[in-house]
Amino acid sequence: MPASSVTPSPATPPPAPTRPAAAPPTAAELLDFARRTAADQALVESLPLDPEGRTWVRLDGPGGSEAWLIGWPPGTGTGWHDHAESFGAFATARGSLTEHSLAVRLPAGGWKTLELAEGLDRSRRLDAGTGRAFGRDHLHEVLNLSPDTHAVSVHAYYPPLPLIRRFSRTGAVLRLEQVERPEDWQ
Repeated sequence: MPASSVTPSPATPPPAPTRPAAAPPTAAELLDFARRTAADQALVESLPLDPEGRTWVRLDGPGGSEAWLIGWPPGTGTGWHDHAESFGAFATARGSLTEHSLAVRLPAGGWKTLELAEGLDRSRRLDAGTGRAFGRDHLHEVLNLSPDTHAVSVHAYYPPLPLIRRFSRTGAVLRLEQVERPEDWQ
């Protein structure tokens, strides 16, 4: 029997409508997630803290994003780095963090050393309950400058981090030092 002459019986449910793929989260949604998660005291208290080095636990982020709960011993930091083509947000859950960033878009590749122009440096302090979102190609370092207090923060990235580029900086000279892939930190 040709398919065009088949009549479905009334007992057959209609096919489920196809759902459009979920839209990726926005930077504002990632910031909202980071702030709400940072306010979850039970989760924050569950993070094991190490007096010597940072600790982290992977979280389920919204819309397929990558998220982390990170503990920062006094005096620790990330060093200068970027998040490749991912955008993201982070919020401080406990203590205080300082972010130093550069207001410049770096070339995607093909360089090892750059001389930075004057006036690109930005700095902000993020106390518990505060956070910030950032766009693609954001270059920064995050520090716990406290001499005696652990800090804890929540970070979310979309798309999940394909790599992290690590840099050293001496004055106005920025030098690419290392490229890390997910298997290096997961």
